[in-house]
Amino acid sequence: MTKKIQTPTPRDAFELLMAGNQRFVAGTPEHPNQDAVRRTETAPSQNPFAVLFGCSDSRLAAEIIFDRGLGDLFVVRTAGHVAGTEVLGSIEFGAAVLNAPLVVVLGHDSCGAVAAACSALENGQTPGGFVRDVVERVTPSVLAARAAGRESAEEILAEHIEHTVDLLLERSRVLAERVADGRLGVVGLSYRLADGSAQLVAARGLDVPVPTAS
Repeated sequence: MTKKIQTPTPRDAFELLMAGNQRFVAGTPEHPNQDAVRRTETAPSQNPFAVLFGCSDSRLAAEIIFDRGLGDLFVVRTAGHVAGTEVLGSIEFGAAVLNAPLVVVLGHDSCGAVAAACSALENGQTPGGFVRDVVERVTPSVLAARAAGRESAEEILAEHIEHTVDLLLERSRVLAERVADGRLGVVGLSYRLADGSAQLVAARGLDVPVPTAS
């Protein structure tokens, strides 16, 4: 069984999450907290160690790619991990009410929302219906990346993830205050569909090295 931390720090939570991803990549998952004992244990209340705000893509099932189980992750997902008020409220609930010490923004390569935003900027055609709103919320990230000379798909994705991390802290005083007093870390991870690895691209309130783009 994996180590259980009763009151994890932001760093503890980050390391716990990434250890699970390493097991998933290696093909040696432990499937912790997925049995009847855990189901009974968590029925009265929940105490997740991380809030995971990710893209809705069907290939990004959080508990699978981070090898976790019931009660471990408080998961919020939207296409392109775009953040409206309901998302902000949900993340604040996980961090401030459930006291999760870590918020994760999870993006991934080959993201349809990012590709649609790039396409809309290039040919002026945007999708109809409410999909248009998703694309419009991703567009500022694409523009910022290009303004900084970051043109590759990987660089644009990293920009969008980092933009989302900063957006959460700019719009939510609750999250910003918890980061400022050391109770919360907010990180951005970029997931690679082919090998299953989650790469750190942004960190706020957490002293972990962010790899520089090659």
